[in-house]
Amino acid sequence: MRQPRVIMEVGDDGVAVITISNPPVNALALTIFDGLKEKYAEAMRRDDVKAVVLTGDAGKFSGGFDINVFERLHRTGDSSILPETSISVAVNVIEDGKKPTVSALQGLALGGGLELALASHARIAAPNTLLGLPELTLGVIPGSGGTQRLPRLIGLPKALELMLFSKPITSEEGNDLGLVDAVVPSNELLKASRQWALDIIERRKPWIRSLHRIDKLGSLPEVVDIIKTARQQANQSFINVPQHQACLDVIEEGIIHGGYHGILKESKVFKDLIFTDASKGLVHAFFSQRATSKVPNVSDIGLKPRKILKVAIIGGGLMGSGIATALILSDIYVILKEINSEYLLKGIKAIEGNVRGLVSRKRLAKVKAEKALLMVKGTLDYSDFKDVDMVIEAVVEHIPLKQKIFADIEKACPPHCILASNTSTIDLNVIGEKTKSQDRIIGAHFFSPAHVMPLLEIVRTEKTSAQVILDLMNVGKIIKKVPVVVGNCTGFAVNRAFFPYSQSAHLLLHLGVDIFRIDQLISNFGLPFGPFQLQDVAGYGVAVATTKIFHTSFSDRTFQSPLVGLLLKNGRNGKNNGKGYYIYEKGSKPKPDPSVLPMIEESRRTINIMPGGKPISVTDEEIIQMILFPVVNEACRVLDEGVVVRASDLDTASILGMSFPSYRGGIIFWADTIGADIIYKSLQKWSGLYGNFFRPSRYLEERATRGIPLSAPAATSPAAKARL
Repeated sequence: MRQPRVIMEVGDDGVAVITISNPPVNALALTIFDGLKEKYAEAMRRDDVKAVVLTGDAGKFSGGFDINVFERLHRTGDSSILPETSISVAVNVIEDGKKPTVSALQGLALGGGLELALASHARIAAPNTLLGLPELTLGVIPGSGGTQRLPRLIGLPKALELMLFSKPITSEEGNDLGLVDAVVPSNELLKASRQWALDIIERRKPWIRSLHRIDKLGSLPEVVDIIKTARQQANQSFINVPQHQACLDVIEEGIIHGGYHGILKESKVFKDLIFTDASKGLVHAFFSQRATSKVPNVSDIGLKPRKILKVAIIGGGLMGSGIATALILSDIYVILKEINSEYLLKGIKAIEGNVRGLVSRKRLAKVKAEKALLMVKGTLDYSDFKDVDMVIEAVVEHIPLKQKIFADIEKACPPHCILASNTSTIDLNVIGEKTKSQDRIIGAHFFSPAHVMPLLEIVRTEKTSAQVILDLMNVGKIIKKVPVVVGNCTGFAVNRAFFPYSQSAHLLLHLGVDIFRIDQLISNFGLPFGPFQLQDVAGYGVAVATTKIFHTSFSDRTFQSPLVGLLLKNGRNGKNNGKGYYIYEKGSKPKPDPSVLPMIEESRRTINIMPGGKPISVTDEEIIQMILFPVVNEACRVLDEGVVVRASDLDTASILGMSFPSYRGGIIFWADTIGADIIYKSLQKWSGLYGNFFRPSRYLEERATRGIPLSAPAATSPAAKARL
């Protein structure tokens, strides 16, 4: 692998072209900063150099600071390895250099890469170059002057939008805003940049140090008002993390006391933020997601993914129509099969509604939408299945129906066709037991809404071929999902680990804890919904069906509550009909429904588990723990049984599939921040008080006793090897 390097070439025109080279995205490794200092020193020293053009190798400027350094910092706690780049490179070398620098941008200029460009005296870009400062998604702020220079170039409101929401823009929009000085064809980029640099020397173009500009900042009262509003929005949108308020503090410092003061504060705050829990969690989540593409004996044995050009989907309901939408948006042709014309029309209309919805929210161009809708065809039989590359079954969770469908499609489809099920809980061996093509059967478990949620849980059986797994992983990437390969069991990885989530909430409810207090505390923790509102949103049919399936498989640790049945009997079905634990009215937020309380009391009387007939007394922290520690406990069983390749896969799946807060790193990472010993002792105590539901798993007990993190690799048992 080629080492990171910085190259300089001096042309006859007196312009030194300094190129950052560190494939694939020219990340700013520590040695790159040393190289920049060295080449700039040479350029400033040489009499034959009049100006500098800074660019990146292989069609990309720079993807930003090397995130591997963050991981090293978190692992070692050694802050001395972090270079001081803001003053030493961006200010001293580039911005205050005695010869002008023009940055030639193409492909992408993100994070620290864009910050180097902001320190330049002009920026020329190729079309469709991606520009952005996404540092806040890693729990830090821009650390090389971005918080100071961006507002001075494009104005404070737009700069806040780009930084606080980590929103990238194209070079064309950057040109309109004043971030980019000109957009030129890619083949003219270096020529135009060189000429611009010479024009600065000849005073035909201005020599602008962006840190010194104030013309776009507005008056001080305006600045104070804008930042105050931004603080309020950040408080609502970004709970439990420090980087957004810290970013506003640093920007405000620079505007009030001057750009150089802002740079100094930015550098200090950046270093402080790196060691926060939020940054550790977000960086872990970043690397965990990257690791999902590495699957032993699948991605490392030289196989190449086959092209999947046409996919048949059986069932046009919520999941089927969502999956179809995801596929056609990525130019994969879809055959949608339903049992009658009425259902087929509903399915097609649902797909159209999904696509039009993306257009109305400005997330999809109208031209692209019209093209996508031409990629789907409806059918009522299997006649169009003769040349499909994959079938995804997405019907109701009814085993005999799924078994019949798989027997039918085995006959109707070509021998290379992948036979996939979108089941969320049912064992794939059961679904495919009436077929002979066991090596082609695989789970393609999407999460609702399927065209929006980013996770694709790929479920392999003992007989699924490596080629089929690789093919589905590739399809996942094409349709912009994150594929996580898991083993076959009831509930697979995500639903299996999280089935105690709602059950522990119901158990607490029947122990006398207020339902709306539970939901509020879990929302405050960082999940989008508490467990009861989640049941409302998913629909009670899902709760009834999954509880039955999990009770059949794990009867020793399930809690069966009569409450959902009472709600259904009362004519409630959650958000589906506007009445559940909450009242749902169009245009307003869900409101707790006090009329549900008598049903809760009836359910409590039926179960009758309150100690001495009185509600238990628990702190807010204990409620969160009693909801989430059982999830950790079941996740330990998932790890012990080898259902996932590595613990970090479960972290990724929990974030992308269950919306576990990414700044907490995922369910296992979060558990390790608390400690296996604390979780084990808590569950052991509650098990003695409230029963087997809380009984600690063998894996958790072993890790707690031996002081080993839950995320540390486990010795693989024969059963686990069979799963993966």
